[in-house]
Amino acid sequence: MGVLNVTPDSFSDGGRYTSLDAALRQAEQMLADGAAIIDVGGESTRPGAAPVSEQQELDRVIPVVEALHRELDALVSVDTSTPAVIRACADAGAGMINDVRSLRRPGALEAAAGTGLPVCVMHMQGEPGTMQNDPFYEDVTAEVIAFLEQRVAACVDAGIPRDKLLVDPGFGFAKTVQHNLRLLAELSQLARLELPLLVGLSRKSLFGKVLDRPVEQRLAGSLAAAVMCVERGARIVRAHDVKETVDGVRFAHAVHRSL
Repeated sequence: MGVLNVTPDSFSDGGRYTSLDAALRQAEQMLADGAAIIDVGGESTRPGAAPVSEQQELDRVIPVVEALHRELDALVSVDTSTPAVIRACADAGAGMINDVRSLRRPGALEAAAGTGLPVCVMHMQGEPGTMQNDPFYEDVTAEVIAFLEQRVAACVDAGIPRDKLLVDPGFGFAKTVQHNLRLLAELSQLARLELPLLVGLSRKSLFGKVLDRPVEQRLAGSLAAAVMCVERGARIVRAHDVKETVDGVRFAHAVHRSL
C-alpha cells in the first residue's frame, strides 16, 4: 500500500503532492514500483495535527480519487474518518476505506456500511491532536486486540460483512516507543482475530527515537520493521518508499513460503 498524502502538513511528505498532477505522477510511480493499493489521505493524523473541515477534506481528496480511478485504474484506499468523505470517495471510485478512528465518528459506521466497500479499522486511543500526551496500557497487545474485536463487532452489527474487514494495530498512534516495540514483538498474537492484518510503520518517529535518525534517514529501520511484520502475519504493508519495501517484503515472503 503506497502512501499518497494530499495534505500540506503530513509529517513526512506534507505539501509535496497537493497538486493533482503531482499526486497522479507519484501514484503512477508507486504503481510502477509494485504498489497494489494507493492510500489517499486528505487530513494529517500526525501527533498534534490540526483538524480539517469536511469541505477541505473533500476538496483535497475527491479530485485525486477520481483521477486515480479514471486515468490509472488504481485500487484506491481512502484514509478518512468523515462520513461525507467516505460516501463521496465511494462514488468517485475508491475501493477501500482506511479509518484511523475505526468508524467512531458519528455516522461513519452507517456511511461505510452503505458503500459496500472493504474497511480497515485501526487502534488508537483518543484523537491525533492529543494521543501522545500520556498513553498508558497494562498490556498493550491484549488491549489492542480487545479494542479491535469490539470495533469489528460494531462493524458487523452495522451491516459490514466480516469478510470485508481488515485490522491495523495502529503503530505510532497513542503509543510510546516501548509500546510500539512490544506490539511489534507480539504482532503474531493478532492472528486470533482471523482477519487480514494491515501495518503502517514507514518513517515513523519510532525510528527517530530508537535509531536517532531524521525522517529522511529512516528507510533502513522502516524496511526492517516491514519484514518483521510480514514474518508475524501482516498481509498489507503501508509505506512511503514503495520500491524498497516491495523488495524487502517479497524476499521475506519467499523465505516464509519455502518452509
